[in-house]
Amino acid sequence: MRLRVFAAALAALSVTALAGCGESGTTGGNASLRIMAPAAAGGGWDQTARTAEQAIKTAAPDRKVEVYNVPGAGGTIGLAQLAGEKGNGNLLMTMGLVMVGAIEQNKSKVTLAETTPIAKLTEEYEIVVVPAESPFKTLADMVAAWKADPAKVSVAGGSAGGTDHIVAGLMAKAAGVDPKQVNYIAHSGGGEALNALLGNKVSAGISGVGEFAEHVRSGKLRALAVSSGSRVSGLDVPTLKEGGLDVELANWRGFVAPAGLDDAAKKSLTDLVTKMHDSQPWKDAVAKNGWIDSFQTGRQFADYLKSEETKVKGIIADMGLVS
Repeated sequence: MRLRVFAAALAALSVTALAGCGESGTTGGNASLRIMAPAAAGGGWDQTARTAEQAIKTAAPDRKVEVYNVPGAGGTIGLAQLAGEKGNGNLLMTMGLVMVGAIEQNKSKVTLAETTPIAKLTEEYEIVVVPAESPFKTLADMVAAWKADPAKVSVAGGSAGGTDHIVAGLMAKAAGVDPKQVNYIAHSGGGEALNALLGNKVSAGISGVGEFAEHVRSGKLRALAVSSGSRVSGLDVPTLKEGGLDVELANWRGFVAPAGLDDAAKKSLTDLVTKMHDSQPWKDAVAKNGWIDSFQTGRQFADYLKSEETKVKGIIADMGLVS
């Protein structure tokens, strides 16, 4: 497998040294809230963080909110920085299935056990696209080229071991192609993958429906398939199963906070995120982006997170994505 990971090496985890300025100060109330998107601008985590920022400004107008990006290594650089903010009740980080896989893929020394789960927010299906000028008119065209020479079909997506990568591997396996032969080009954010597609630098791309939908509708990208069980509302795109590949997978995103929060700080963040979830701007964004509302908090989300870690470890091991 050819991987070009546009993320910092694990040595960059030393960025945690910068986190020392993250004293918790006043928790909740009118204290400023920071939301970390552990990826480059333009991707799903960044989109989620900035959507949350606007919704919180409506749901809690007295609360100041700031979004910032810490890209690299499937979110594990941001995760390491979050670990250095222990006890900070004014910090949230967007995360999801991608990070669960990246922790394994990158052999991260910091895991989700060193966070406080706050809420699962949304689920989103993946979409397989190609540049508008691509010779691949259908999924069958792409599969045929894959079978002929996997190395010649470059597939852009997010970080190694993340949802996009997993979907590519599952597609290859279903098509009879060795997942380890997939020419997967990993990027630190959806914006970078999009630029590669629009610049005709890759054969295909995989990402969340919301990240590519606008460009599919405008004709800049051609959609070949979605990873849902049935066609996604607002996009007349066949499912992978319709295209002959028995694959169905949903990505999910949520919020975690630093470890070491007391009960009051945890409740304050959970209440704030619940208000955000119930706000009209959030509901409008969920509908616009084709997200699926899958809100969970507390023990329910913590248990879900543990089950996802177990499941993803098995998937990426089966695909040969970890040694």
